[in-house]
Amino acid sequence: MTIWCVGRNYIDHAKELGNEVPKEPLFFIKSEGCLHQDFHIPYPDHVKSLHYELEMALKFNSQLEPVKIGLALDLTDRISQNEAKKKGTPWSLAKSFKGSCPLSPWVKFDPQENYHLELNINGLNKQQGQLSDMVFKPIELIRHLKKHFPLAPNDILLTGTPAGVGELRRGDILSAHLKNSKEKILIEWNSKVE
Repeated sequence: MTIWCVGRNYIDHAKELGNEVPKEPLFFIKSEGCLHQDFHIPYPDHVKSLHYELEMALKFNSQLEPVKIGLALDLTDRISQNEAKKKGTPWSLAKSFKGSCPLSPWVKFDPQENYHLELNINGLNKQQGQLSDMVFKPIELIRHLKKHFPLAPNDILLTGTPAGVGELRRGDILSAHLKNSKEKILIEWNSKVE
C-alpha cells in the first residue's frame, strides 16, 4: 500500500510558501509505515520543527476507484524539507518518517460533493478549505496517477493542503472536521501532540 501525496494543490498554500503553482500535479510518496491512527501524535525526537498540513484523503477499492474519504495530517520536518529543496534532493527525510501521516476514520466518498475541511489547534482556527479550491480536483489527480504510477487497491491519496500550515508543539490539541456542502459534520477528529 502506498500513500500518494500532492504538493501545492491550493493556490493560497503555494503562495504562503513562496512557491509557483504547478502546471501538473506534484506528487511524492509516504510509506505505509507513516500511518498513525491513535489519538496521541508522537513528536519525533529527531525533528526540530514539526509542521502540520491537514488534507482530505481518498482510499481506493479493487477497481482503483476512490470509495472512502477521510482526513489526514501530512506531518513535515520543515527544516529538513527546506534543506532538501535547496539541494534539489528528495523530501523523504522530511515527509516519510514513522508516524508522519495521522489518519482519521473513513466515510463513504461522494464524487459530486464539495467537501470542506477545517483544523483548529488549541481552539484557534488554523486551516480551512474546500474541494472546489483545489488546483487539481480529485478526478484529475487520479487520472494523472493512473497514467504515470502503479496505483494499487487500498492505496491512499492525500489531495493537498490549504493555507495556514504551521508548527506543532508538544501538548497541542488538534480538532479537525470534514463537512459536506450543507455544513453537516461527517468526521470529527481530535488528537494531541505528545
